Amino acid sequence: MMTALTCLAVAVYFEARSEPIDGQLLVAETIINRAADERWPNTICEVVKQPRQFSFYSDGKSDTPRDQVAYELALELAAVAMSGEHLHTGALYYHTVDVRPVWRHDLEMLGRVGDHIFYTNTKDCRLPTCSPRPVPRPDGGTFDGN
Repeated sequence: MMTALTCLAVAVYFEARSEPIDGQLLVAETIINRAADERWPNTICEVVKQPRQFSFYSDGKSDTPRDQVAYELALELAAVAMSGEHLHTGALYYHTVDVRPVWRHDLEMLGRVGDHIFYTNTKDCRLPTCSPRPVPRPDGGTFDGN
């Protein structure tokens, strides 16, 4: 049985390992936000394993990370996100810039980090997923929310 940390780290690894740190944290945050929202399953592993939500989980390929360095970073970032130390954007959805899903038109774009665009749903705002706009990170990193 996988722990919540492992499920989150594997998702970050497969969904965003080539992205900047903030992009990887935002993928983790999106999954955490979904687990906290009544519209999705209430555990991180259930959110990650939900059918047709995360391409890596349903593509039929192995879900075992091969790049140990990238996986160690994903584990570290998953732990940071689970501790509550993340960007607090309210992100519930994302996709890469390579696709243009039709559902994006019903959402509010929060911004882009690397090759991922993040969204929230302001039409159906429920705490804790709807949070104030993010502020610059203390380490100087930024989230382009404009």
